[in-house]
Amino acid sequence: MKNEENARIRHTILKRVEPFSDKELNEKPSADEWSAMQILDHLYKMEQTITASIAKTIEKNQQKKALKKPIQLSVNRKVKVDAPDYTVPEETFITLAEMKEKLNESRNRLYEVYARTDQETLQKNSMPHPVFGDVPLVQWFPFVGYHEKRHLAQLEETLSKIDEKKN
Repeated sequence: MKNEENARIRHTILKRVEPFSDKELNEKPSADEWSAMQILDHLYKMEQTITASIAKTIEKNQQKKALKKPIQLSVNRKVKVDAPDYTVPEETFITLAEMKEKLNESRNRLYEVYARTDQETLQKNSMPHPVFGDVPLVQWFPFVGYHEKRHLAQLEETLSKIDEKKN
């Protein structure tokens, strides 16, 4: 499990947005780009969706094994991947305090699912990924971290544009 790495990435993301006001974090750099808050909302929705899917797959325990996939490639933003509809962020104003609470909630649920599941079950079951195909459940936890790392780069770009507008 990659608890420490996922926690480090999440900590970096949250530290990075702290200096900004809620208004700035909800500001879109352009009409076709997400605001910093929308990026965080996407991370929340993605983690929620992955956690629910893992829990359902564990419950079914159909033992559909899959080969490990190169999930670390998720960080490469040169490969464009459209967010599934159910993970597209809201267009509503949200405070950083509210978003931190949501992100903490989704992370705790993910930790709970993995904590109560044995390694054998995680290795003998898989679920589909839109790019990698069937991915063993044991890889989905580190995938969450890679996915957040990918969006950390996007967040950096967004915050830079917000900073430029201020100056």
